[in-house]
Amino acid sequence: MDKANLILIVLLGSTVSLMGTMIGASLGVVIKKPSDRLLGAIIGFAGGLMLSIVVFDLIPSAMENWNFIGTLLFCLIGIITIIIIDTKINISHSSFSENKHIKVAFMAALGLMLHNLPEGVIMGCGFLAGESLGLKMSLIIAIHDIPEGIAVSAPLMVSNVKISKILLYAFLTAFPTAVGTWIGAYIGSISQNVLGACLAFASGIMMYVVCGEMLPESNKLWDGITSSIGILTGIMLGLIMTKVL
Repeated sequence: MDKANLILIVLLGSTVSLMGTMIGASLGVVIKKPSDRLLGAIIGFAGGLMLSIVVFDLIPSAMENWNFIGTLLFCLIGIITIIIIDTKINISHSSFSENKHIKVAFMAALGLMLHNLPEGVIMGCGFLAGESLGLKMSLIIAIHDIPEGIAVSAPLMVSNVKISKILLYAFLTAFPTAVGTWIGAYIGSISQNVLGACLAFASGIMMYVVCGEMLPESNKLWDGITSSIGILTGIMLGLIMTKVL
C-alpha cells in the first residue's frame, strides 16, 4: 500500500470514529442524564448492526482471503484477547466508588481507549479488504461510539466539569482509533493471508463485544421491547448494508 492511501484510510477511519464519540459526548452534555430506555435502544441497535455485519460480511471476507481453520483459530484468539482486556478493565473499575463521578468517568475513558485501539485495527483491515467493507465497519463503529461518548460525558456533567474540558476528554478517548487504523492498514497490507488473519481476529473481538457486553447491557438497561426492537432493527439494517454497499 502506498503512503497516500494509508494516510487516507487513517484519516477517514479516525474522522468517522471521532464523529460517533463526539456526538455521544454532545448528547451527554445536552441531556445530562439520558434515560435507560434510550441508552438501551442505542446500544441494542449498535450491537445488532455489528453482529449482522460480522456474520454476513466480515467473517466471509476473512475466509475469502484465507482459509476456514485459520479464520476459526484467529477468531478465537481475538475473543480471548478482548476477554483479557475486558477483565483487566473490570478489575480496575471495581476499585472505585460509583458515587465518585469523576473517577467513574476516568475509568470509563480508560476502558474506551483500550477498546478503541482494536476498533481502529478493524477499520484498517476493512478498508484493505474492500472500500465498501471499510465504510460499513466505520459506520457501525461510529454508532457504537455514541453511547461510549455519553458514558464519558454524563458523569462529568454531574460533577460540574466545564463543557470544553468534557469534549476534550471525549476527543482524547477516540484518539487510539487512529493508531489502531494505521496498525490494521499496515499489517493487513503485508499479504492476503495476513489480511485474512486480521479480519478473523477483528471478527472475534467484535463478536465478544456484541454478545458479551452490548446485548446484555442493552437488556440490563431496559428489560423491555424497546431494546429488542433496537437489536432487531440493527440486524435488519446490517443485512441491507451488506446487500447494498
